[in-house]
Amino acid sequence: MAEGVGAHPQFGRPAPPPQTGWERLSELWRRDERQRYPEETVNILKSGFTGGVVGWMYGGLPAFYHARKAFIERSHGELFQNRADAVQSAHRAGLRSFIRYGWRWSWRVATFVTIFNMASTGLSVYRNKSTISNYASAGAFTGALFRIHLGLQGLAGGLMFGTAFGIPAGALLMIMQKVAGETFQERRNRERRELYEQKLAEWQSRLSVTEVLGEMESNAQGGPETERARESRSY
Repeated sequence: MAEGVGAHPQFGRPAPPPQTGWERLSELWRRDERQRYPEETVNILKSGFTGGVVGWMYGGLPAFYHARKAFIERSHGELFQNRADAVQSAHRAGLRSFIRYGWRWSWRVATFVTIFNMASTGLSVYRNKSTISNYASAGAFTGALFRIHLGLQGLAGGLMFGTAFGIPAGALLMIMQKVAGETFQERRNRERRELYEQKLAEWQSRLSVTEVLGEMESNAQGGPETERARESRSY
């Protein structure tokens, strides 16, 4: 019985925290026992969404005001039913520009931020430490990827722009982590270690219980057999 219970996956020895860079990278896309993705993956998605919103505002709001102003300047000679109709027409012109140019900036900024964070997070997880070089390399890679269609000159410009973006962005993030008392990787390693120690303690506790139950069952089965053996010898 003890072996049958111990063979159940629930009582298997917990796996240790990932030791190699590839194991840590593969963990980024695996859900935990609660069907939740790692915090690093969630942060990548959140930053991409935030970048899209910021890009939409950055490209859409100036386009809205410019289109509205241009419409008013062009429509001095036009006739409208009333003032409200003129205001609505100006707002519609501005809204069309807000959607058009906002979307152009939104997907570009969202894509840039997502790729940058994927690269920087991947390097930090693989190397198991956060450094400025991770963010500089991620920025250079993202900038080059965005400008590669412009040839060698565009590629070089993208490398320079991405590196110039990645260094201060990485420095700011690392300063914020230092102020919090520990870097993101340090906190992640601590949480992994604490979770493993907790699971290991629970596994050892369950294992000791199954061993006790196995001994009790063996004693219970051996008792009647001993009594029958004694009775047969007495005859």
